[in-house]
Amino acid sequence: MAKDDQQFSVVSHKDRNMFIGFVWNCPADLKLLLSALLFLFSLAALFQLSPSSVQDLTRCASFPPPSSAIDRLTTTATTSREPVRNKKPEAVVLEETVSGVIKRRFNGLGSAAYNFILMSAYRGGADTFAVIGLSSKPLHLFSKPTYLCQWIPHTQTANNDNITAPGYKILPDWGYGRVYTVVVVNCTFPFPVGHDGTGGRLVVHASNSGGGDTNINVSDAIEALTEAPGNINRLELHDPPKYEYLYCGSPLYGNLSPQRVREWISYHVNFFGEKSHFVIYDAGGVHPEVREVLRPWIEIGYVTLQDVTEEERFDGYYHNQFLIVNDCLHRYRFMTKWMFFFDVDEFIYVPNNVTIKTVTDSLSEYTQFTIEQRTMSNKLCYLDDNADNVYRKWGIEKLVYRDTKRGIRRDRKYAIQPRNVFATGVHMSQNFKGKTTHKTEGKIAYYHYHGTISERREPCRQLVNTTEAYLDGTPYVVDATMREAAEAVKRFELLMIGPVLQKTHQ
Repeated sequence: MAKDDQQFSVVSHKDRNMFIGFVWNCPADLKLLLSALLFLFSLAALFQLSPSSVQDLTRCASFPPPSSAIDRLTTTATTSREPVRNKKPEAVVLEETVSGVIKRRFNGLGSAAYNFILMSAYRGGADTFAVIGLSSKPLHLFSKPTYLCQWIPHTQTANNDNITAPGYKILPDWGYGRVYTVVVVNCTFPFPVGHDGTGGRLVVHASNSGGGDTNINVSDAIEALTEAPGNINRLELHDPPKYEYLYCGSPLYGNLSPQRVREWISYHVNFFGEKSHFVIYDAGGVHPEVREVLRPWIEIGYVTLQDVTEEERFDGYYHNQFLIVNDCLHRYRFMTKWMFFFDVDEFIYVPNNVTIKTVTDSLSEYTQFTIEQRTMSNKLCYLDDNADNVYRKWGIEKLVYRDTKRGIRRDRKYAIQPRNVFATGVHMSQNFKGKTTHKTEGKIAYYHYHGTISERREPCRQLVNTTEAYLDGTPYVVDATMREAAEAVKRFELLMIGPVLQKTHQ
């Protein structure tokens, strides 16, 4: 069998001679054609071994593609151009004084993180300002960046043409930052500047202190604030505040439930009263249906909505929530007596025999007080006589099972008198003057429905009609406090804004 295969696949010497003889005895035209083909095949093989520049000539010599193909090539070239290639610097030999030493160079490309990203700056008094922004976290971990504050008056005079003071930096996120960390720069000058209404500019010089190389010190001049002549309202810094209570929340993001937002805002406008205001920061969570829930409260003056979606470009901790709360603190510090910090899945509560005003009045000697948490199940719902009616109830009516596990630390939220605070956090502030107290048990608390705001579906996963229950090893008991408040909140909402939100969905 092997011999037969060889006879089938291998051309004998005699056969080759016959093939060559046949070709050579062909007519002249056929011989010319075959010779041309042989030349072309040899040339193509030669080009495969040639440099790329020669291969480019073969592409140039080929026939042009059809117009549609040209369009496709043009589009591809436009959308996927090759990156710009930086020329690598060559190593150079130093001068003869250090002959033989090779000086190496490093070619830096792009930008790992900005030195400073300015969000806002506010006057805090006749001689002091607060500048709020982001800065490179590694820069603050491994270097010692400094800040110099400069006030440039609108009208230059010989006496005040160069007013400077060192900037005191505060890092309120306690190291939680990611690529960026939050920086609050306090600029306090030795005497009042621009308080007479003449106007001026606040410039902050941010130095990176060499970024680890003490021989290199690069500074960026940041024009943080501009006051036009006559623009400052000195009375605002000393007059009684417009509001008794102001809410500052972390930025909203994700696909939030309109119904849960509806419950939260209606409950707290009723809870804090007519001298309250709510500042909502939108980091992408205020989609059109949530905006429709907030719209009637915006129209009657209870809610201010701020779009901060641009901050999502900068990788900070938890959608830069420390940045947002500090902006809110300094933007509204003179507009309210008390400022509350908590989230939209948390509901503040005081006992029925007191009001929020009696509680805050009793704590007026403190700059800050913290609020204890009551953790509610976000899955267990109370089953009453009509099971079908459960799904039409508000979340605070049916999510009534409270976590009673002992020996664990639960997060607290807090309230401050903002005129005494220099920077703030999410769960408490550490930069203020005055006293703080944590002894508020029995006076004020907050009910936490974790995760219910971020899911657009029915929260009930299990219906229970007992006073005690276990879920995943956690003990729960019925706490109907918020359930009992729901009917009053519904009546209040109808009185304040009418039936516009009656058809709100999950």
